[in-house]
Amino acid sequence: MELENIVANTVLLKAREGGGGNRKGKSKKWKQMLQFPHISLCEELRQTLEKDYHSLCEKQPIGRLLFRQFCDTRPELGRCVRFLDAVAEYEVTPDEKREECGQQLIEKYLNPKSEECVPELPEELVASCTERLQQEPCKELFKSCTKLIHDYLSVAPFADYIDSMYFNRFLQWKWLERQPVTKNTFRQYRVLGKGGFGEVCACQVRATGKMYACKKLEKKRIKKRKGESMALNEKQILEKVNSRFVVSLAYAYETKDALCLVLTLMNGGDLKFHIYHMGDAGFDENRAVFYAAEICCGLEDLHRERIVYRDLKPENILLDDHGHIRISDLGLAVHVPEDQTIKGRVGTVGYMAPEVVKNERYTFSPDWWALGCLLYEMIEGQSPFQQRKKKIKREEVERLVKEVEEEYSSKFSEEAKSLCRVLLVKDPSERLGCRGGGASEVKAHPLFRSINFKRLEAGMLEAPFIPDPQAIYCKDVLDIEQFSTVKGVELEPKDSSFYSKVSTGSVSIPWQNEMIETECFTELNVFYTDGPVPPDLDWRGQPSPQPKQGLLQRLFGRQDCCGNCSDSEEEPTRL
Repeated sequence: MELENIVANTVLLKAREGGGGNRKGKSKKWKQMLQFPHISLCEELRQTLEKDYHSLCEKQPIGRLLFRQFCDTRPELGRCVRFLDAVAEYEVTPDEKREECGQQLIEKYLNPKSEECVPELPEELVASCTERLQQEPCKELFKSCTKLIHDYLSVAPFADYIDSMYFNRFLQWKWLERQPVTKNTFRQYRVLGKGGFGEVCACQVRATGKMYACKKLEKKRIKKRKGESMALNEKQILEKVNSRFVVSLAYAYETKDALCLVLTLMNGGDLKFHIYHMGDAGFDENRAVFYAAEICCGLEDLHRERIVYRDLKPENILLDDHGHIRISDLGLAVHVPEDQTIKGRVGTVGYMAPEVVKNERYTFSPDWWALGCLLYEMIEGQSPFQQRKKKIKREEVERLVKEVEEEYSSKFSEEAKSLCRVLLVKDPSERLGCRGGGASEVKAHPLFRSINFKRLEAGMLEAPFIPDPQAIYCKDVLDIEQFSTVKGVELEPKDSSFYSKVSTGSVSIPWQNEMIETECFTELNVFYTDGPVPPDLDWRGQPSPQPKQGLLQRLFGRQDCCGNCSDSEEEPTRL
């Protein structure tokens, strides 16, 4: 049976590498799957899409690129966009080089004698920025300037963009984004692990070659365990959060037997695997601090959306190909209404905060406690309140959490010990992260002195450990326990309203990022700058009707269109 595991791993590795050839995992028919509709078919979208500058030109990745392409056609707008890019670069410049970078920016874009000068900014604001740069070159120095430029771009230039062929092209991309998603949109690969309601396997989008993890929620298992609200809650939270440090939901669809959430694929395994199965237990302090900083950023992004995570532990922190982490498994996460507290004795024994164990009310405090537990475990090689492979009763662990101070070995520096102590304060009102400043007060701790958080948040810092691209950091296929068959549960027509709330197709920002990352955007987004308008954007031409098929063609012919077609001649081994 070892052969089955070797085959499964080999097929997955080949898919991760792009399957050989120059298509990088794309189907032979990928251009047909992503064929733009004629612009006349996008009229309903034009009417219903909210004309919001921030959403259309900043938040949505393809919208942002197309708005910038439009701005490049007009010199005065092109200068504004280049200025915004220069400020973004200034903000992630290392501290020691920031003053020099700021001076170059002022000289190029705020000096009236420069060809690139942005005249929309008033002289007094330019003078203020110049003076403050010499005193203290802080990251937010040009914040007022960028706000003014965005305010300017959001009025007349935005109105002109809405009337341009660039916005028409955006509507075509949105039309593609909203096409139905089915199991035929993907190729399926080996099982990677188990979720609460079913297996998690690797999958690949046929049209783009992008790899994902597909979390299957078996319909009968959900129904038997009355897990509908939990499943819908996880889907809606994943859809809402857009963070470099939290797994993203890219697609949600259904099959006859399961609801499928298609998520960021994290090839590097989880932190539990790395803490306990890669040499001596635990990490060196620099590595632990790096992961703690990224987790802190992930919690900040969740808390900004008023979401408390409630299940921070090593097995829920995953590594990507480049060694960066993402928080996964948001099944216990919940939205905290503004100016309210919540109650719920949920989480994992040993990581639940004292206020959760006591069933008291809370907001975001349990997450900062769990970060303290996790930082301690990464350095020490064991959790602060229970020893690995040592059976301790739940009641005893909870007593330790509520009453006993954790102990520190020589593995901890004074600063690491200090951060763990202030995160593991029993009283949530005294805990770091809960004193009014949230994540910013945690980031300001001396242990993170070496971390440039702006660069970290932009993905510009190199991780201390990079996973081996030829390794599979998960259990063998046959070691992953299979789910038993669910008996005594029947699916009914009334269940379909719940299924339709979960299986909503593509999620905008991850889908658009996928098109850009896999170079589909570059290859398909062609304009004739000096020639005629592309036929699919030409209002004078209507879409040509599909040729009628004969009876034999209809019965036996294969459709070439929509991403639901089979690529049988190039299909990898099914597992």
